Amino acid sequence: MTTNQFAEPFITIVADLSRHLTPENRYQRLLSTFRSTFPCDAAALLRLEGQVLIPLAIDGLAEETMGRRFNVADHPRLEGILCSRQPTRFPADTPLPDPYDGLIPLAGGNLHVHDCMGCVLYIDDSPWGVITLDALDPGAFDVLDIPQLNAFIHLAEATVKAADLIHKLEHQIQHEHQIAREMQANIQQSMVGHSPTIKRLKKEISTVAASDLTVLVCGETGVGKELVARAIHDQSRRREGPLVYVNCAALPENLVESELFGHVKGAFTGASEARSGKFELANGSTLFLDEIGEIPLATQTKLLRVLQSGEIQRVGSDQNLTVDVRVVAATNRNLKNEVSDGRFRADLYHRLSVYPIHVPPLRDRGRDILLLCGYFLERNSRRMGLPRARLTPECETLLLGYLWPGNVRELGHCISRALLKARCDHQPGRSPIVSITPKHLDISRDQLESTSTPLESTDAVKETLAIANEAGLTLREGIDHFQRLWIAERLEHNQGNQAQTARQLGMNRSNFYRLLKRLQLH
Repeated sequence: MTTNQFAEPFITIVADLSRHLTPENRYQRLLSTFRSTFPCDAAALLRLEGQVLIPLAIDGLAEETMGRRFNVADHPRLEGILCSRQPTRFPADTPLPDPYDGLIPLAGGNLHVHDCMGCVLYIDDSPWGVITLDALDPGAFDVLDIPQLNAFIHLAEATVKAADLIHKLEHQIQHEHQIAREMQANIQQSMVGHSPTIKRLKKEISTVAASDLTVLVCGETGVGKELVARAIHDQSRRREGPLVYVNCAALPENLVESELFGHVKGAFTGASEARSGKFELANGSTLFLDEIGEIPLATQTKLLRVLQSGEIQRVGSDQNLTVDVRVVAATNRNLKNEVSDGRFRADLYHRLSVYPIHVPPLRDRGRDILLLCGYFLERNSRRMGLPRARLTPECETLLLGYLWPGNVRELGHCISRALLKARCDHQPGRSPIVSITPKHLDISRDQLESTSTPLESTDAVKETLAIANEAGLTLREGIDHFQRLWIAERLEHNQGNQAQTARQLGMNRSNFYRLLKRLQLH
């Protein structure tokens, strides 16, 4: 080959170093240049992973070769190539089995006599992989210019090193972009409220946040479990990293493992490139698994393994990756019942509930409702460019008397709607502040607490008077009898919830418990 003939493929390879190519395209172009420069009927580029050589690019070999894995110990020719820093050529009639026997279409299934050689590629003084060349003519490599071949080998080493670096940089950029998206999605919010239940919740959060214990946040839908998870993360030593969020209920069952643990390219249909899972994104930080009760049983086993060992496997890979992740899980289900019914693994439940936290429903937070209304009014006014707004006293009474089955989430939506309706009715000339009245609230009447007084409970009053007159009860005995009827009715209405009943009756909880005992209702 003349100097100009040698320079042309050399320039092609060097030019490719500065081009934006996928690793697959880069390797394929390198191999095609090799085959066009040196006389051969087939060539392959294989990467060494452990004791196995994996094809990255082929030219002249059957397509199925890309799916093969060549254990070095089982292929003496490949082992011989790896053991020498110089190009290795095998005699045409060598008895050593050829790894590509039956894989070169031009050979017609017979590679008994042919020319075969290979070169090991070194990166940072460690064997990275090999390039193999096969020619059906037994003397094809007799005229091979070895110094020229060595020059190409060094250029190939530079190419694969550049491809590795570029791939790592692209992966790092992708990883950082994913983390940035996770951080952007986690909007900072305050935990609003001064009720005793919220004060106890905040104390529990500060207690567990300093540790790395796994936390299970329980509570009804809409109570703010994600806010609790964020507070735990923000007060932990991992607060510099992102709180990575996963809604387990929104994941298709066939993609749960990929979402959590990641996947390699080709692991399943549609996996066009490798992807990090949420555990990798949360490495060194906190992973929030919302609606953990929706995780399929098959995935629960793998999740348990991660919590126990800190090791994950991407879908389609047999390599273990070690991660350092603090897990906070949340559910609105009773996981103990789920375990009893066989829908949730007992061992995973115990692993998740190392430190359980219960988030109280809005109906048990008393006048925190009005504080939250102020928060939502201010936030919506600012977001929607609306004028300042206030709640009328009648509106406050109605809000405090509602049971809020949808909790804080329902309250937020209710206030947003009310603000828009009140703005439509507002007359700017009268006042610069929009007033929200009961008519602006979209509240279901069947979820209102009873506000009737004892004298309005006609049937109960008549019954008490009749019994008192017939039995000759004293005033105190009659009052006790009426209290017993009223409290029993409230307890039944609240499904036995004593704390809620005490709040409705305007009583201190401890005094209410003593009254129940005196009236023999406990």
